[in-house]
Amino acid sequence: MKVLVTGSSGLIGTALLPRLAAEGHQATRLVRPKTRPGASQLVWDPDAGRLDPGAIEGFDAVVHLAGENIASKRWTAEQKKRLHDSRVKSTRLLAVTLAQLSHPPRTLVCASATGYYGDRGDESLTEESPPGSGFLPQICLGWEESADLAGPGIRVAKLRFGAVLSPAGGALALMLPSFKLGLGGVLGSGRQYLSWVAIDDAAGAIQHALLHESLSGPVNAVAPHPATNREFTKTLGRVLGRPTVLAMPSFVARLAFGEMAEALLLASTRVLPARLQASNYSFRCPKLEGALKHLLHNEYSPHV
Repeated sequence: MKVLVTGSSGLIGTALLPRLAAEGHQATRLVRPKTRPGASQLVWDPDAGRLDPGAIEGFDAVVHLAGENIASKRWTAEQKKRLHDSRVKSTRLLAVTLAQLSHPPRTLVCASATGYYGDRGDESLTEESPPGSGFLPQICLGWEESADLAGPGIRVAKLRFGAVLSPAGGALALMLPSFKLGLGGVLGSGRQYLSWVAIDDAAGAIQHALLHESLSGPVNAVAPHPATNREFTKTLGRVLGRPTVLAMPSFVARLAFGEMAEALLLASTRVLPARLQASNYSFRCPKLEGALKHLLHNEYSPHV
């Protein structure tokens, strides 16, 4: 299969490319103009609205992962616009261009996020659940609606990723230095749910969606056992062999991180992978402790 991949230098993209190659697929990166030149890549400029249709003819599938890191900076009005545009505008440009091709791909796998559901307490959420309210649900709605512009001739699978766990980046990498020093602790009440997915399963879910025609529309790309913040904190401490007695009250998190704290750290989103499980996807890391031991074995875990 010939696969075009955007966001290939990101956390999920760097894990996905070698897996595609190992399965015998031919992956081509769709990169921004200032990206260092390399083999098997094409250039687009989503900020300027430039994508040459002729350059992307003939691919069997497209995987769209591009988007600015949601937690890279404090959420000022300017940063929120960048976060929105890096997802919604780029997806619209890609989808509209794909719809115009003489030989369009059969499949578009587009990243989305569990932020779609917003802060929902203990409610168990599946792909049938309605969106929440607030900044992240608004982004995700626009993101997914833009992907649908690819048209009826292309199967569109929108993978709603939870927090992707990897020591190479993302939330887990940010936590590790403090937890390794014994300075990790519960955030807020600790009762808020975190829907997570190990990097192996984030890439695996994409591969699964590429190959399974039954998967279209929203697909929750999360492990089947979401954890509360308290459970996550205690499990990570146990795997690292470090205490987790410190805590960050909600008001401190809000002072430190502003609106981002409310949406990313204190909100509760208990998401279940109903469609992945119904399509017989086999999770490599279904439970949190096993996932953390697997991910941190080489450098951190004294318990494996």
